Amino acid sequence: SCQTGVTQWIAACSGLLQTTTVQGQCRQMLYGIFQRHKAGQFRLSKSCGGLIPANGAITQQNRSFYTTNKHLSAKDSLQPSEEKVGAFTRIIEAMGFTGPLKYSRWKIKVAALRMYTCCVEKTDYEEFFNRCQMPDTLNSWFLVAQLHVWMCLVRMKQEGRTGKYMCRYIVHCMWEDVEQRGKVMGINSVVLKEDLRSMVENFYAALFGYDEGILSDDHVLAAALWRNLFNRNCEDPRHLELLVEYVRKQVQHLDALSGEDLLLTGEVSWRPLVESNARSILKPHSPVYNDEGL
Repeated sequence: SCQTGVTQWIAACSGLLQTTTVQGQCRQMLYGIFQRHKAGQFRLSKSCGGLIPANGAITQQNRSFYTTNKHLSAKDSLQPSEEKVGAFTRIIEAMGFTGPLKYSRWKIKVAALRMYTCCVEKTDYEEFFNRCQMPDTLNSWFLVAQLHVWMCLVRMKQEGRTGKYMCRYIVHCMWEDVEQRGKVMGINSVVLKEDLRSMVENFYAALFGYDEGILSDDHVLAAALWRNLFNRNCEDPRHLELLVEYVRKQVQHLDALSGEDLLLTGEVSWRPLVESNARSILKPHSPVYNDEGL
């Protein structure tokens, strides 16, 4: 098995490496394998029968490598597999239509409207304006609202195709509400149309920044909040620290909610902006709903 110029397959921790060895190099290779075996890097079967058979080819039978236990972090955790759909469903969705969902579209739209309502009615905007020194304008209201809408989108995208369909309707409800609020405030239609176009661009840019921030450390998240929520105008770093803590605990709070309840009811609750004990995040009670999702 050690003839000159014969191609050998040498077992290594990274796999099987193809190389050409001579008779003396083969002896050195076997000596190194046994030395690593004594050091505990990997185990060999008795007499190397599982690695080096008589004909010179090396197989992977009876071989086990030394592995270390790695603790998965939050961003390294295993994600649920993508929902499997048939070929027909993929075709109609590629054409712009919606395939069959887990629940009826009417129930999902009602839940989406209710979830958006929780974003705009259960949030203390006055506290945000006072503590973060933000002007009391329609744009400031929209910036705070889109932050909560984004957190809902992050949660609902974990519920497969049905959750993604619900995300689309949540965003639709948001733009309908912004347009109606602008009309009630007496904003000119031309000016309102230009403002909506600018809000749409800022909204999708903010989604990208917030997604990057929630998957990274607090520095990246603080930079995203500084650019999008504060419009690059924040002189007190304590405001950024407060908002970073707020976003982290809200995302953790939403993750504790049941996905089935969110798809059927859309009821979400929010932690206060400032609280005495930020670690007291308990799993909320499941809402009660009837067969129609109400």
